[in-house]
Amino acid sequence: ISVIVIACPCALGLATPVATLIGINLAARRGVLFKEAAFIETMAKYGLKQGENGLKIYVMCEIPNNVILIDEFSKIFDGFSIGSNDLTQLTLGVDRDSQIVAFDYDERDEGVKRMIKMAVDGCKRNSRHSGICGQAPSDYPQMAEYLVKIGIDSMSLNPDSVLKTIINIAKVEKDLKV
Repeated sequence: ISVIVIACPCALGLATPVATLIGINLAARRGVLFKEAAFIETMAKYGLKQGENGLKIYVMCEIPNNVILIDEFSKIFDGFSIGSNDLTQLTLGVDRDSQIVAFDYDERDEGVKRMIKMAVDGCKRNSRHSGICGQAPSDYPQMAEYLVKIGIDSMSLNPDSVLKTIINIAKVEKDLKV
């Protein structure tokens, strides 16, 4: 892992300026990619030009449609922040805040892990940054280990888990000879 960001990667804590557009998911749900280009153009109109002064534009990848269409989204965006909380809910069809079905919410579910891997693989295939924001790497050391093994570029972590996760990641990277 080259970067660990406390809080969300969209907090501009990365080595280059990053803008994250969360509203893109609405258009993604409709499968309309031309609207994303309009967001980029609107940002440029206000002085935030992609590529200028190192500005990279990342988008949230938190619905299955974002994962499925990652090659198309990669033509527009410089990187992706995988929102594991929402991606888990939408992959499993469970509301983590519902007392009725929350017991079935688990970011470690094999289907969720495959969705995350598909997103990371898509980022690699398209030479795009992949990061994750969500509870999983903070709450489950084995999930942070899995993310390192699949080659994710960055993780956001809860402040109380940063040190133990960094130590765990260092061990995993040593074993992998990264």
